[in-house]
Amino acid sequence: MKNKNNPKGGDNRREFLKKTTLAGLAGVLSPVSDLIGAEAMENNDLENVKLSEGSKNKTISILITTDIHAQLFTHDEFFWENNQAVYKKRGGLAVLKTMIDSFRKKSPETTLLYDGGDYFHGHAVASLTEGEALIPIFNELGYDLMLPGNWEVVYKKKKMLYDMGHANAAKICANMYHSTKDETNGELVYPPYWIKYISGTKIGFIGYTDHLIPKRQSPAYSEGLKFEHAEKNLAKYVTLLREVEGCSVVIVATHMGLAQQVGLANNKACEGVDIIMGADTHERVRVPIQGKYAKVIECGAFGSFLGKLDLYIEEGKLKEMNYELMDVDPVKYPADKKLQKMVDAAYEPYRKELDKVIGTSKTPLVRYFVMETPMDNLITDAIKWKFGPDIALSNGFRFCQPLAVDSKTGLASITKEFLWNMLPVNSEAKTAKVSGKQIWDWLEKELQNAFAKDPSKRFGGWFVRYSGMEVNFTIGNELGKRVNTVKIGGKPLEPEKEYSIVACEREGDPEDTLCRIEHVRNPKKTPIFLHDVIIEYLAQHSPVAPKIEGRATATDEPNTLLTQLKGTTYEFR
Repeated sequence: MKNKNNPKGGDNRREFLKKTTLAGLAGVLSPVSDLIGAEAMENNDLENVKLSEGSKNKTISILITTDIHAQLFTHDEFFWENNQAVYKKRGGLAVLKTMIDSFRKKSPETTLLYDGGDYFHGHAVASLTEGEALIPIFNELGYDLMLPGNWEVVYKKKKMLYDMGHANAAKICANMYHSTKDETNGELVYPPYWIKYISGTKIGFIGYTDHLIPKRQSPAYSEGLKFEHAEKNLAKYVTLLREVEGCSVVIVATHMGLAQQVGLANNKACEGVDIIMGADTHERVRVPIQGKYAKVIECGAFGSFLGKLDLYIEEGKLKEMNYELMDVDPVKYPADKKLQKMVDAAYEPYRKELDKVIGTSKTPLVRYFVMETPMDNLITDAIKWKFGPDIALSNGFRFCQPLAVDSKTGLASITKEFLWNMLPVNSEAKTAKVSGKQIWDWLEKELQNAFAKDPSKRFGGWFVRYSGMEVNFTIGNELGKRVNTVKIGGKPLEPEKEYSIVACEREGDPEDTLCRIEHVRNPKKTPIFLHDVIIEYLAQHSPVAPKIEGRATATDEPNTLLTQLKGTTYEFR
């Protein structure tokens, strides 16, 4: 509120805060700098001496992982080169540890390690221990800061609090609140921001997870939690970090998906932010995407990539940034022996069962394509074979690294471990009846979830998957006008006809909702779990050979579409 005698009182107060903050900082810059400089000279590290001298010029590095999805081991990874798929061995948490340590050793005092969420979910060992087996491994990796992703809620609120609470890293999230009717009602679950004072420079981080979690995930997962869009309070925290705390750099750490993150970078609430460190959609941003107010990066998934963000500080201000996305290559970085022992120990109680081969495939199992994937065609074909409905459905999941075909045998061996990667939640199958009009309207909603022009309305997942149906659509059209044609069983959809569907049960959904189709008829939850369906199907049909076959086609994009983000120079590769 402005002072009546000073109509510019608000501005003067802001200037006073700026001046007093800077004055306070000035008193501590030199001693810290001198200490680091002396230490660097003692270690004959001339580079650190140069960067630290006088605390005027320095480089601060942030190492970034995200969407690891509990992938313990080196695995096949998908790359898109010259318009075709290429598979290379990448990842492995022990390999990642060696790589991280190689950068830390160069400048331990000015290097931070950050994870952007979806760490505790995605592998059998994570699911079978509700994330607990991954905690000591996370702590051994030595993270400084972490953010909850949309899958951190998978084991429900109490377990999320336990898993993240036992992780040693600082936690931030400015838009996840308690909604329970007790003393925590309405309060933030985690601190909204984190400030790190490095070599005389304050770096401020503000955290945001996806506000659509209750709709994207099974509703029961996030019971006791509520979420808001980042624009609700971002500007407030940017002002606090800049004007009160005197941060030289303000970074927004998000788990919202690339489209939402670019949308946020163009939102005035983001004014004053230097960069958005994104996550969720597993995108591999190799050159920062420039928004109106901030740049955006995202660093891949499954522990296959490590981002490195270098901040060049001069005279207490951010002079420039340099960012690169690097492969976690087991050839360049041999596995850290100590961490590998920890990984092997976590896996050992389940090894005998998880190493069992349940089937083979002549074609790679991959889930990177936006509209239709071989992996999900396998899953929905198995569901359709088992239950015989008109349509078998599967959610548009992103997680699961690919499984390549062995060059010698011409086959890919599908193990129970890989089955858990494909379907880390072993849900029961549910059957129902729906009209043709319901299917059409539902498809329009699902296309909106995947391709909404307003990025804040995008769910973050791919387009829904199915067997028994063919859909043609136009991505660039408006809401409600994207679907062009639908065929079921090779025949045009009839609006008044009733069709049978089977999909996985989403815990917490109303009884008459199935795969986000509302008001279905005759819903029945079967006692049959999807893992058992896949195992039985592979036993009878191996080797399988799933491929993209035109179940989902667009008039304005190829079947091999690899990103939902439009209007930028970004390409997935």
